[in-house]
Amino acid sequence: MKNKNLLLIAIIVALLSVSCTEEETLPKPKAFLRLAYNDVSYQKLTSDCPYTFEFSSDAIITPNSKCWVNISYPKLKAKLNLTYRPIENNLMELLQESEKLTYNHAIKADGISAQPYNNSTNKVYGSLSEVTGNAASSLQFHLTDSVKHFITAALYFEVQPNYDSILPAIKHVEKDMKHLMETLEWKN
Repeated sequence: MKNKNLLLIAIIVALLSVSCTEEETLPKPKAFLRLAYNDVSYQKLTSDCPYTFEFSSDAIITPNSKCWVNISYPKLKAKLNLTYRPIENNLMELLQESEKLTYNHAIKADGISAQPYNNSTNKVYGSLSEVTGNAASSLQFHLTDSVKHFITAALYFEVQPNYDSILPAIKHVEKDMKHLMETLEWKN
């Protein structure tokens, strides 16, 4: 009987020692969504508005009679709202309104940064603002020639803002917004 107990104990010890040498089993880590975006091609806006620019071929553009434009990104559930206003001795007021629009998001923002934009060849001046955090509008810009024309734009997503989740889409549209800014020309 003693030999059987010793044999049983030896088998248990052997099994335990073998099972302890294997690596610890861990649960699989959470997977991350892989977002891939196509290479973008651009086309020129043709309208009766006093400006022109190039926009992404992935976007749907809808101008109205005031020369305000909605640029929709259906795959991203995003929309860039572009507003045109003529300058009528009110440049400072328009600049303040643009800044106010950006800083209205400060309540939900983790931070706001602005990059100045200056294209003296095409007489286009302004800035691009990025609002980090769970704000309704993550990117905004204003552009002007400082004499006749003033444009503001704000990017919105048709989802509850969760900055970490939509950041890849924000960065994708940001490239298009910068291209729009760089190709903007005023008509005389």
